[in-house]
Amino acid sequence: MRSVVVVGGGAAGVAAVETLRREGYDGVLTLLCGEPMLPYDRPPLSKQVLTGTWDHQRTRLRERRQYSDLGVQLLHARARELDPGRRTIRLDDGTGLDYDGAVIATGVRPRRLPGASHLTTGVHVLRDRPDATEIRTAFEAGGRVVIVGAGFLGLEVAAAARGMGLDVTVVEPLEHPMLRQVGPEIAPVVAGLHRERGVKLRLGVGVGDIRDEDGRVTTVELTDGTSLPADCVLVSIGAVPEVDWLRGSGLPLGDGIECDEFCKAAPGVYAAGDVASWFNPRYGRRMRLEHRMNATEQGTAAARNLLHGDDKPFSPLPYFWTDQYDVKIQAHGVLPADAEVTIEEGTPADGKFVASYRSEGRLMGVLAWNAPKLILPFRKLLLEEQAAR
Repeated sequence: MRSVVVVGGGAAGVAAVETLRREGYDGVLTLLCGEPMLPYDRPPLSKQVLTGTWDHQRTRLRERRQYSDLGVQLLHARARELDPGRRTIRLDDGTGLDYDGAVIATGVRPRRLPGASHLTTGVHVLRDRPDATEIRTAFEAGGRVVIVGAGFLGLEVAAAARGMGLDVTVVEPLEHPMLRQVGPEIAPVVAGLHRERGVKLRLGVGVGDIRDEDGRVTTVELTDGTSLPADCVLVSIGAVPEVDWLRGSGLPLGDGIECDEFCKAAPGVYAAGDVASWFNPRYGRRMRLEHRMNATEQGTAAARNLLHGDDKPFSPLPYFWTDQYDVKIQAHGVLPADAEVTIEEGTPADGKFVASYRSEGRLMGVLAWNAPKLILPFRKLLLEEQAAR
């Protein structure tokens, strides 16, 4: 290979270009970053950036000179079309790039509520730095914050807003916050954490409409007929893979770019990070993970397999974390909704515990609540049990 293009300037894309150089690739290497700034880390946007403890420069993944030192051509442009047969990528300005190998790491975009509510001033999503800047400005102005969606992102923003003394209401159609992420046994503990900090939780109810006055949000109407006054609304109802530009490419697209166990979607084309749906041999099924650690690990794996010819399947043990107030929640493995959950160390009342998740007697995952050291033996046990199967 003499030319490799990495599409996407996030953690997965940066990991891919660094891996290619580290593994000995010495050809032309281009990183397409669809934003005008240097590639940056996204998890701090919902925490440190919103609260003002970090400025945007601190979120940079690397400085400009480091890309130069690696011999990476950094282009601030978006890919518009991929032709795997001709091995070309067309950019949004109409120019084209030829490649011998490509890694696609375009990530996801936020889901939006039906209708035109996203055109209303004061209604936000949070994905990029401009989004974080707008929300931070809204928080500094004070007022009432309504967050639609009680997943990781929504609750991290709720914690940031409460830390700034704002009035916060979280609306979630499920009966508990983070139910899909941690299951019905631990989700009530999450609810208790936020209620103790003054967050109002409206659970088991959805959003019917968002009303405005002269183009500025004023009210969130719930499906039970309740009206919530609002000066700032965050819509945090999940994300969809950024694959629209690939619709005519012939690549297999489902819930993301469908790849094999080596992260390969087509000859010479690999995918990594939030956009990649791949077969994980560890679990014998297809996965797509929107986890920060997975982005780096999969960017590394995809680049290595592109360079060395599919010599190592990507079979990670999934890992995620979330920081809310002074609590760090960490999980290794998978946490099935129907799993049997056992508190192995500590108690929720103590504010520090480790929980195990078992399905049909098999250990599937472990979760730590403010217990980063206590979880380590259970992570080891999880790996040992999986290796013995």
